[in-house]
Amino acid sequence: MAAIARVPAGPVADAPTPSCAGRRPGALSWDDARTRAHAAARPLPAVSVELVAASGATLAEPLAALVDLPSFDRSAMDGYAVCGEGPWTVVGEVLAGSSSAPRLTRGQACEVATGALLPAEATAVLPYENAVREERRLSGPVSPGGHIRRAGEECRTGEPLAPGGTTVSPQLLGLAAAAGHDRLRVRPRPRVCALVTGDEVCVAGIPPIGRVRDAIGPMLPGLVAWAGGTLIATTYLSDSTSALAEGLARAEAEVVLVSGSSSIGPADHLRGCLDGLGGELIVDGVHCRPGHPQALAALPDGRLLIGLPGNPLAALVGFLTLVVPAITGLRGAALDELPVVAGDSLPRHRSSTRLLPVRTESDGSLAVVDHHASAMLRGVAAAEALAVVPPESADGPVRLHGLPD
Repeated sequence: MAAIARVPAGPVADAPTPSCAGRRPGALSWDDARTRAHAAARPLPAVSVELVAASGATLAEPLAALVDLPSFDRSAMDGYAVCGEGPWTVVGEVLAGSSSAPRLTRGQACEVATGALLPAEATAVLPYENAVREERRLSGPVSPGGHIRRAGEECRTGEPLAPGGTTVSPQLLGLAAAAGHDRLRVRPRPRVCALVTGDEVCVAGIPPIGRVRDAIGPMLPGLVAWAGGTLIATTYLSDSTSALAEGLARAEAEVVLVSGSSSIGPADHLRGCLDGLGGELIVDGVHCRPGHPQALAALPDGRLLIGLPGNPLAALVGFLTLVVPAITGLRGAALDELPVVAGDSLPRHRSSTRLLPVRTESDGSLAVVDHHASAMLRGVAAAEALAVVPPESADGPVRLHGLPD
């Protein structure tokens, strides 16, 4: 579980937030911001790990079979391996795990278990449920090659099984093991630190008047894991440049998230800290609703710093816009193409991309879920996905961005 800490404001007096106007790249379209976040993330170095440690990582190289699958002709059913046409005489048996099998001649059979080595002369397997046996005499319907798994029918030695950049799923781990692998070369899941700012933020209980319960911190572990990263710490900070600077100095991760300090108000200190750190702003605002005040910067030590809005739904949109592509890039994976859907009836903004929580109606159409203002999570909590609706000023289809289950 990620560590949770609280860092108070330090004794250093806070200076006014310096202006970064001379090197601000300017607000980007939603698609451009997403693309830049992915491009800014250099894939992490590959490491060799045991299979059990590879789950959720990304293949750093193509996965190839080290052995034929199956590596020998084997039975696909419990029953009898037969040679030629019946009736047959049963002359022995082969259990799973046996390294040898009796020789058969035409008219002979041997009992076999599922997965057992087949005699070289076997022409079919007769399942128990179709077999009629009296003493050693056997009869029943078979078809040539029936219920035989031939050596190499799934793959041959050296055959590619998955390309580099593939996420290592439980299914892929099973395939890798079956194909002879004990270790895989992968790009590990990126580490993420989160800094949640705000003097008004409470982390437990019912907040008093003037304060609010933190809704962003509880979302982050699941969001980061869903995106392919590992959240290693969440730290709550007061609204001050010194507290934020101290938190940034302590955050040892490939991605550092800062929520609630990414705008240009009197309590937003991220850009001032960026000046002190020598960070390069890559994204400084996104033309989307909600979630306009987002920021992405590359720090001199290689860390990516991502500023998220303080409103919960806006923060979630910022996470999908910048954090998911950045984690994807660090993992060495390609950025997902979002599916196009019919959404002509969805409301559009004059100049910004809208991200609207939607559900599918019984007639197959998309309907916007109520309660989708930037500070609200009620709508997105009941949604199936976010509809990415282009602005009125730009042609383009409506697409769907998935959400964690």
